[in-house]
Amino acid sequence: MLIFGRVLLGIGVGFANQAVPLYMSEMAPARYRGAITNGFHLCVHVGILYANFINFGTEKIKGGSGWRVSLAMGAIPALVLTIGSFFLPETPNSLIQRGVDSQKAKLVLRRVRSTADVQVELDDLIKASSVSKTLSHHPLPQILQRKYRPQLTMAIAIPFFQQVTGINVIAFYAPLLFRTIGVGESLVGTCSEFITILTVDKIGRRPLFMIDHTELMTNGYAYSVLVLICVYVCGFAISWGPLAWLVPSEIFPLEIRSIGQSINVALGLMFTFVIAQTFLAMLCHLKAGIFFFFGGWVFVMTGFVYFLLPETNNVPIEKMVKIWRKHWYWKRFVGE
Repeated sequence: MLIFGRVLLGIGVGFANQAVPLYMSEMAPARYRGAITNGFHLCVHVGILYANFINFGTEKIKGGSGWRVSLAMGAIPALVLTIGSFFLPETPNSLIQRGVDSQKAKLVLRRVRSTADVQVELDDLIKASSVSKTLSHHPLPQILQRKYRPQLTMAIAIPFFQQVTGINVIAFYAPLLFRTIGVGESLVGTCSEFITILTVDKIGRRPLFMIDHTELMTNGYAYSVLVLICVYVCGFAISWGPLAWLVPSEIFPLEIRSIGQSINVALGLMFTFVIAQTFLAMLCHLKAGIFFFFGGWVFVMTGFVYFLLPETNNVPIEKMVKIWRKHWYWKRFVGE
């Protein structure tokens, strides 16, 4: 039953990871899109923190039933998400793409923008939808076309780099260390998420992506290691944690947006699985060198962002193709 339940939970998490960032990116105004979409990852951290507190409390329940209470409590946020979804409006992008009256999309835009002056944005959405409908209706072969090479590269590289920061090694194995002094890495990550939400639309995505470089850990006393882990988690929560969800959700054109985000989420979960299954074996062979392994990847991904990821800050989601046309490398694939 636990395995069957975990399979169902995985399906739900997969759908949520695919749909929620896209929904928030399409609904948010360009100037606040970073902060609003990063709310998704902040809530993930809040959920982890909430789960840790529940586990801390339920393990003290006598009779061995604490784990049942812990699992049951997970139904509460699931119910909130399920019931709340009935009250959410469809995004204007989706309404127009599915052929619904554009006036309904205009009403949604007016509601979420709190202004009646939405005609320019509506025209952009209608134009993007018209372009997407003239193309192939098979999204998987379509995203493999040369002109979508930048977006496909990001959909593969970003989730890969997020996992080779080593964050899930900390998430899976560090809690035992933290329990010795009664703190959790999820608390550090949650606090750090607020920093990203407040700054991502002011300083941009690229600078935050390159913050997470405090990876190398030295041998020392236990408390020194814990402090370094906190610094590391803080760096990840400011940069690759939320931004690896934000950037893919905003870079895909309408015609490949769903399949692009699906690839991003699926590969992220797959890389998480691979890291979780191989870490202990790597630790046995590399010992302390495992942290230099992850640290080396941080330098690689920083260079990747610096040279190949253009800044997406404050760019309307339907005009995102312009950033690739202006990029020194990707313009050879996208063309004029």
